[in-house]
Amino acid sequence: MPLRSDDPAWVVPGWRAPTGVRAAVSTRLGPGVSMAPFDRFNLGTRSGDDPAAVAANRVALQAALELPRPPRWLQQVHGTEVCVVRDAAWLEEPIADAAITRECDQPLVILTADCLPVLLCSDDGSVIGAAHAGWRGLAAGVIERTVAAMAIDPARVRAWLGPCIGLSSYEVGEEVRAALVDTDAGAVSCFVPTRPGHWRCDLAALARRRLQAMGVTQVTGGGFDTFTDSRFYSYRRDGARSGRFASVIWLEDGGASR
Repeated sequence: MPLRSDDPAWVVPGWRAPTGVRAAVSTRLGPGVSMAPFDRFNLGTRSGDDPAAVAANRVALQAALELPRPPRWLQQVHGTEVCVVRDAAWLEEPIADAAITRECDQPLVILTADCLPVLLCSDDGSVIGAAHAGWRGLAAGVIERTVAAMAIDPARVRAWLGPCIGLSSYEVGEEVRAALVDTDAGAVSCFVPTRPGHWRCDLAALARRRLQAMGVTQVTGGGFDTFTDSRFYSYRRDGARSGRFASVIWLEDGGASR
C-alpha cells in the first residue's frame, strides 16, 4: 500500500522520480519499539539503544515500506567511500557514506540525525544512489563521488535533499566554514555571521551548490529542520543518545526500462 503524504510517521519525497523509483524517510513516530530517550523508531545501532529494539525496528521498517528485501545498511564515518551494490554478496555493513545500485528490489539507506541525506536517481530510473552529507562529507566531496559512481551524464541525475538541521539552528565555527569555503569561494553565501568566529550554516544550500556545479540541475527537497521538528532525531538537540532515522530509496522490479 503506498504511503500517504500526510502520514506524520513518514516523509515521502516530493520529486519527479521516474516510474519504478521509490523513496521514503522514516520519523521517530514510525512502528518501533525503542524506549526513551529513543522512543520509538530508532534505526541506528551505534546510538546506545537496545540492540534488540533496533533489530525489531529495522524489521518493522521493511514491513511498513513493503521492501522487497532488507536495505543495505552502511557503517557511516563522515567519509567519501561509495559502495557499488551489484548483488547481495557484500559485507553486512561496509564502511561507506554512500551507495549506488542498478539492481532492482535492492533498497539503499542512509541514517542521519542532523546531517543531510541526499537521494539520487537517473531520469530513466536505471540507477539510484544515496549519500550521507554532513559538513565533513560535503567538504571532502561525497556528493561528487556518488554522482560519479552513477556513471551517467550529471544532467540526467535527479536529486532530493532530505531532512537535515536547518540554517537557523546550525551554528558552526571557523574550521567548518573554512573547510567548505576554501574549495568554493561562492559558498560564503551559505553562511550567516552570528558572533565572532561563528556562523549559521545552510547544509542544504551547500549541497545544492555542489550538485549544480557538477551539472545536476534537477534538485528538489530541503526546507526541513531536524533540530526544531520533533518528528526527527537530532544529535545537536538530543546529544549523544540521539537515535537515527532512515532515508530509503529502491528500484521496483517492473518499473522503468533498464
